Amino acid sequence: MSRIGRMPITVPAGVQVDIKGYQVKVKGPKGELQREFSPLIGIALEGAEINITRRSDVPAERALHGTTRAVLNNMVRGVSAGFVTVLEWDGVGYRAEMSGTNLMLHMGYSHPITVEPVMGISFEVDAKARQIKVMGYDKEVVGQVAADIRKVRPVEPYLGKGLHYLGEKIRRKAGKSGKGKK
Repeated sequence: MSRIGRMPITVPAGVQVDIKGYQVKVKGPKGELQREFSPLIGIALEGAEINITRRSDVPAERALHGTTRAVLNNMVRGVSAGFVTVLEWDGVGYRAEMSGTNLMLHMGYSHPITVEPVMGISFEVDAKARQIKVMGYDKEVVGQVAADIRKVRPVEPYLGKGLHYLGEKIRRKAGKSGKGKK
């Protein structure tokens, strides 16, 4: 058995889980998520816990066991607490600001880049800490939006200027090494 797959998912108060066959709908204070899972995996709601089971040790079922549990857990956590991804920027003249609900990025281009939030996503900018927070209830969408923002100005390896995740290790390269040849 998968160590992750066999752990039950605790459903917090205020979260409703509706399982119809292989379709799971999770509704909470932050929002509502719906997803269809593989028929190879069994999903059962028992009291305030969700249990995930598999029928055999076929490699395809083993691979889906832990993944199904992790995705379901992220759905429950997302609608109850939400997810936050933090990006930082480094560079002279780089800045970010809010324009209504849109995120305006001034990252060294001749024009500002406008990022419009998709449904269920909101942004928060802390100019003093040089941080952008991407918040939402769907972990996949939060991660994808953060990755798209990071692509606006990825970190360059020589000076370390650009957008990066909070705590991300930036690989630095040495610049020119010596004086010219004679």
